Amino acid sequence: MEHDGTMECRELVESIKTMQHQILCCRCGTLIEPNPSNMCVACLRSEVDITEGIPKQATLHFCRGCERYLQPPNDWIHAALESRELLQVCLKKLKGLQRVKLIDAGFVWTEPHSKRIRVKLTVHAEVVGGTVLEQVFIVEFIVNHQMCDDCHRTEAQNYWRASVQVRQKSINKKTFFYLEQLILKHKAHEQTLGIKPIHEGIDFFYSNESGARKMVDFLTSVLPCRYDHSKKLISHDIHSNIYNYKFTYSVEIVPISKDSVVCLSKKLAHQLGDISPVALVYRTTNSLNLIDVSSGQIADVSATVYWRHPFNSICNPKQLTQYTVMDIEPIVATERKIFPGQGAISHKHVIADVWLVKSSDVGIDHNPVHTRTHLGHLLKPGDEALGYAVGDSNINDANFDKLSSNDVPDIILVKKFYGHDKTARRRARMWKLKHLNENVVSNDTDNEDYNEFLDDIDDSPEFRENINVYLDPKRRPAVDTNDIDPCLPGVTLDEMLNDFTFTDDSEMTIADE
Repeated sequence: MEHDGTMECRELVESIKTMQHQILCCRCGTLIEPNPSNMCVACLRSEVDITEGIPKQATLHFCRGCERYLQPPNDWIHAALESRELLQVCLKKLKGLQRVKLIDAGFVWTEPHSKRIRVKLTVHAEVVGGTVLEQVFIVEFIVNHQMCDDCHRTEAQNYWRASVQVRQKSINKKTFFYLEQLILKHKAHEQTLGIKPIHEGIDFFYSNESGARKMVDFLTSVLPCRYDHSKKLISHDIHSNIYNYKFTYSVEIVPISKDSVVCLSKKLAHQLGDISPVALVYRTTNSLNLIDVSSGQIADVSATVYWRHPFNSICNPKQLTQYTVMDIEPIVATERKIFPGQGAISHKHVIADVWLVKSSDVGIDHNPVHTRTHLGHLLKPGDEALGYAVGDSNINDANFDKLSSNDVPDIILVKKFYGHDKTARRRARMWKLKHLNENVVSNDTDNEDYNEFLDDIDDSPEFRENINVYLDPKRRPAVDTNDIDPCLPGVTLDEMLNDFTFTDDSEMTIADE
């Protein structure tokens, strides 16, 4: 009992000491801790409002065309609901927020279609006598629709401010089909306002010069080309000295396509490691990749080198002839011609002696023609290949006329031929490609260039590495593509798809990024 009495006495003494450190509020008389204003929190809030200069309602401008919000003064940005970007736009709309210290900010849930956005703010500031007061309040933003300048220009007649004109003076359009797939794969067309296909090229339109410049940089990085720049004055404000221009970039692609045979000048051939003047373009990247079919020597011709020493195509893919391999004999490395200063040699190709007969003359012509080819790793007796009869062609080229007959091969093989009936093969094709615009390319059977481009994708694993190929749900249901290797050597895409069981009819990508 004595112990309990001692504890009660100690608690009483402590409570008396605590009461000695408290005061009464000067307005309501509530017992409070001492503070410079001598008022409780409730009375202090009724006396002073630290959010007095901050509006409790504001307006946000939203463009329904591009789904962007206006960020004062003139910037339009993409922002999802309840995202950090949208919260930043909301806080910038509040005037007077800089007079207080912002502690916390967050969204209060509202119906997405209500056109109302509510933000909960926590602020504190110093009030009477240096007292720090914290306050929580909600600001409601009303979303109003307003068309941005870019969408407004799109609706107008002269909506674009910059254009990129892509041209190629070539017989076939396979380069443009390849360029279209590269643009889709890398999403280089996201900022375009419009795409217009015309004869020998495509036009891209942009709302500003920076978007056009990005497209030009992309084109120069994937294809050998050059460009010119021009601008036209639309209007001029003499008071503010503001000029309004329309910019135009004219891009010219090298007029040589993949699988063409070219004839180099003697000076350029010497610069490229004394490669044979008659060479095959086996691949097109940001430069022309040439190969000497008789020795396997390769060389790269950049756009700068090409425009400094231009040359023409002496054989184009429209002149390909079908041959049948009667016999083939690979050439060992010791028998190859090697000389000082020789350029790089391809290790992916095998040089071989081959004896050929035209497929239309099989059984009639018993005198096969001998030539050398770089396709020794693909061909075997009985196979069919596509090539050019250079020795029997009438070629009008200044560089070619200077060559002796010993430097010109009779036949240059380009690629192995996998299909016999083109019509049946194309009708049974189970995949398709996407397009920038329905008017950019025609899918009709009369478009032979486009069908040949699809054949190249089907036959060449290396060619389809840079292209997204999609299963066509109209032809056959899709497969689980996780088990598909899109780059199996020597196997066509349709042959590869035949080995799988089709269970789903959704569209799926074969060659992913």
